Amino acid sequence: MHFYDRLRETLEGLRRGACLRALPSTPKGLVNLSSNDYLGLLEDEALRESFYAQLHGEARLLSAASSRLLTGSTEEARLLETELARAYGTEAALVFGSGYHANTGILQAVAGPKTLVLADKLIHASMIDGIRLAGCDYVRFRHNDLGHARVLLERRAADYDEVMLMTESVFSMDGDRTDLKALTALKADFPNLLLYLDEAHGVGVFGPNGLGCAEAEGVLGDIDILVGTLGKALSSTGAYVVCRADLRDILVNRMRPFIFTTALPPVNLAWTRFVLAALPAMAARRERLQSMGRRLADAVRAKGVPCASASQIVPWTVGPNDAAVAAAAAFRSAGFYVLPIRPPTVPEGTARLRFSLTAALTEADFGRLLEVLEAQ
Repeated sequence: MHFYDRLRETLEGLRRGACLRALPSTPKGLVNLSSNDYLGLLEDEALRESFYAQLHGEARLLSAASSRLLTGSTEEARLLETELARAYGTEAALVFGSGYHANTGILQAVAGPKTLVLADKLIHASMIDGIRLAGCDYVRFRHNDLGHARVLLERRAADYDEVMLMTESVFSMDGDRTDLKALTALKADFPNLLLYLDEAHGVGVFGPNGLGCAEAEGVLGDIDILVGTLGKALSSTGAYVVCRADLRDILVNRMRPFIFTTALPPVNLAWTRFVLAALPAMAARRERLQSMGRRLADAVRAKGVPCASASQIVPWTVGPNDAAVAAAAAFRSAGFYVLPIRPPTVPEGTARLRFSLTAALTEADFGRLLEVLEAQ
């Protein structure tokens, strides 16, 4: 079959299965429930203008113009990493171009010839790609089943120098959370166990200072590699890891997505520092966001639909792909922009609407959202 004929056939198959995607335009005049702007900072003009008013010097630069190992390791990068390490109480921090860069690059830089990866079944695609690139042995445990993880550790941990358990604090498709206290308790019985936690959807939303679920559950000191994103609740761009200093040094020397990528622009790093400093004072936003999440999850369950959400991400699983597309259209007609999530992002038969709540959502709009959901 000719190359382009094969591409067209693939596209037609996606179209028939109601899975063909196209890049959408930014919604105008609709309440956006498909972004990751959890704290509503993207719409906070006063915060943005306050940042601009104090912007000066290197922080105004729009590009770093090279990788960190050449001329891109700016003072703004150093300051942000220092403040991240101080906030988390770790020896070091390192900033990356994106969360995808972080998760595809960290493991291949630190894994040894006798490393075993033990991964939650539903970890993000970036973590799966990182495991594949590392080329080490790996095994998956049932989603959020730490009993199953323990069984696998008992069977296999002694055969390896170290076991890297990889999971997320808040899972992006179901909005459910890992029991981090139970997770860290595993380290007492398996001395070669290291914990790799992705806090992409927890940072900004949970914890007294907005540092994520590990802070909220008091286990920051037990996480060996904690990855956080800057492009979601913090309304910036990039990602970071907080860790020991020797691990950071290995990443600087061996992590390919870090070494071969142009550094983040100083202006973005300065904005991230500005938001990081403001996070502790945003407790009211976090509390309201979590309250809305609980109320919306209860409304989904009231429709007889199972919902495991314990966060600001609330799925309404409808099953068939075309049903999810139709439901999204109904919400759009009612003034809400919420996109259908379909395979391969989620398993076949579990297409859904995923409501990504934001603290910028007014009480009136939230009440209307509950009414539209109930009417579906």
